[in-house]
Amino acid sequence: MAAANEHDLGTTWESLPQGLTLPVITGDPRVQTAVLEGLASAVNHRRWFVDLALPHLGENPIEIGSGLGDYALEWAARFPRFTATEADPDRLEMLRDRLAEVPSVEVRQLLLPTTEEADYTGLVSYNVLEHIEDHVEALRSMGRLVRPGGAIVLIVPAFPFAMSPLDVATGHFRRYTKGTLSDALHEAGLSIDQMCYVNALGLLSYYLATSIFRLVPKEGPLVMAYDRLVLPVTKAVETVFRPPWGQSVFSVARVPALGDAPSLGPARRSSG
Repeated sequence: MAAANEHDLGTTWESLPQGLTLPVITGDPRVQTAVLEGLASAVNHRRWFVDLALPHLGENPIEIGSGLGDYALEWAARFPRFTATEADPDRLEMLRDRLAEVPSVEVRQLLLPTTEEADYTGLVSYNVLEHIEDHVEALRSMGRLVRPGGAIVLIVPAFPFAMSPLDVATGHFRRYTKGTLSDALHEAGLSIDQMCYVNALGLLSYYLATSIFRLVPKEGPLVMAYDRLVLPVTKAVETVFRPPWGQSVFSVARVPALGDAPSLGPARRSSG
């Protein structure tokens, strides 16, 4: 487990409420970084997912799990203020170096669950929740970072049958369906504005690559060809038709407005 100071973690042994576990980093960081580097050239895929979140985040959002900063760079250009976070200390330093020349971006370490509270206008977290064993408490933590009525935009990997050696190596506890993600969001006290499967062809490609052929995504001709030739068609089709399956679940959840209850846990503020 990576060490971090009290400010970075947002929690300490003494401040942990009953039932809240100390946050840990799961999975092999080398494999995680290799996957992030391998997908960096998938520009069309990234911009599709960036556009999905943009309408929901307000003017001062936070990203949980910024990795190497590919998404953070895209989002930072669209907002007057943006906060990028990362749990892994080595990737955090790379993230800080990469975003050092972007004055509107704050970079910091953050692990979930946390008791920290903030007032961000929205939160986005892509392919992070599956890494956290207590995902309900992590969702409550996300809710405490966002002002009442703000949005939490998530993408998580879909369908347990696609759980592969790569999922295990990168520290995934689970893959989701719309039903299981809905259950976790409701248990965390969040409402759901939108939820759908995305990237239908990606699910087949991922399953074949990681479960059948035991491959790891790498930057190269296969990733680039898929991103340039297949992904635009998939995006165009899914703009008008929501498929009943996909590589990921996309969700827009909502923090309760003041007076709407339910509580997001013992640390939630009673005022905006």
